Amino acid sequence: MKNWKIAPLILLLTGCVPFSQEGVPSRAVIAESSLPPMKTFGRAEVRASVVANADMVRDFIELSFQMESGRPLPVITRFENDITLRVTGSPPPTLNGDLSALLGRLRDEADITITPTISPDANITIQSVSRKDIRRLLPQAACFVAPNVSSLREYRAARRSPRTNWTLLQTREKVAIFIPNDVSAQEARDCLHEELAQALGPLNDLYRLPNSVFNDDNVHTVLTNFDMLILRATYAPELASGMSRSDVAARLPALFARLNPAGQTGPRPAPSPTPPEWRDAIQTALGPGASRSMRRSATDDAVRIATELGWRDNRRGFAHYAKARVLQATDPAAAKREYMRADQFYARSSSTRLHRAYVATQLAAYEIANGNAERALRLIEPNIDLARQSQNAALLATLQLLQAEALILAGRDSEARTVTLDSLGWARYGFGPDWAVRAKQREIYALNPGNAPA
Repeated sequence: MKNWKIAPLILLLTGCVPFSQEGVPSRAVIAESSLPPMKTFGRAEVRASVVANADMVRDFIELSFQMESGRPLPVITRFENDITLRVTGSPPPTLNGDLSALLGRLRDEADITITPTISPDANITIQSVSRKDIRRLLPQAACFVAPNVSSLREYRAARRSPRTNWTLLQTREKVAIFIPNDVSAQEARDCLHEELAQALGPLNDLYRLPNSVFNDDNVHTVLTNFDMLILRATYAPELASGMSRSDVAARLPALFARLNPAGQTGPRPAPSPTPPEWRDAIQTALGPGASRSMRRSATDDAVRIATELGWRDNRRGFAHYAKARVLQATDPAAAKREYMRADQFYARSSSTRLHRAYVATQLAAYEIANGNAERALRLIEPNIDLARQSQNAALLATLQLLQAEALILAGRDSEARTVTLDSLGWARYGFGPDWAVRAKQREIYALNPGNAPA
């Protein structure tokens, strides 16, 4: 389940989440838009960094034998026969292209072939419904996946029954994915990637994973090479539905040695587990419903726990990032210090380059507000290609809009116009309707001290 409570790490200069729009434009509205045409991505070309097999074994077990809620799963489950998939409901215009690209990657990178069909007997049904329909059933979910049903109506009738209980499954035969159709194209695609991955494989999320969509920090928006390797292992011939944790664990070392020979590094120290208290603190800090003082206290707790446990990984960086987000509206100077602390921890690993790109948007905003064009450009420009490679249109458009304001500050107006024009097509994919794109433009325009009202 993709959790909407932890907002994506996108520029939040005013504390306004760009994905909170109530709808995305229809085909007619898209055609009549005053903005440039929406840009879309083709098939993702994910750079395959080497992952240590000792870590893969540990991560596979934790992802595959536990739910996000913490409930244990007694056996591993997967589809054991040919997999078919259909789309129902009212999908947005971009969904078909995004789905085709994803199915191609799953075939080539995870060795999982999924055949599209219109048959009601499809193994996987993607139903495109309104966000309101989803939240009537699961208020904290942006999208979700459920076993043994094919529609939201079926799920509503079978909810809380043994039929939809993942812990009772012995194999997977029929699964439904519910994706919102009234959000930005990027948010619908993000849901598609995460929920289809969970429909096929692991049902857990781990905050300690820096290079995965199986992480509630929502940094990665498309499946990574780590995710594809996890799914490839899930459907390897060495494994089968109904196998116990110990049975799977016994086979994984040889399995990953075969699938990932470059990852044979020998024993590695196990990362410390993420305590529920830290997860709860992050949820309180960044989720809805908490007061400002509650959020501030929660981020203090998150940083304290991370410090006491000696974390120096992405979780420590995320705790400081969360604290910066909460402080930003009331104490910008303190927030900047926390962003810088987050960046220090993210800088410790090449696996958190994308995390650093998000932090760079925040730090660049401070530099633009202070009239420091060159400092802002040094923060922005190294991350633009990374955002494009990661297929994160919202991040890419944000970086480009910041770049344009920095270029204007530097007196490079012609370059700024070119960058702005390019950014708007990506912004339409990342943020949705014209009003959301224009709101983001105004937000970043207001940073430039030269644009202040006389």
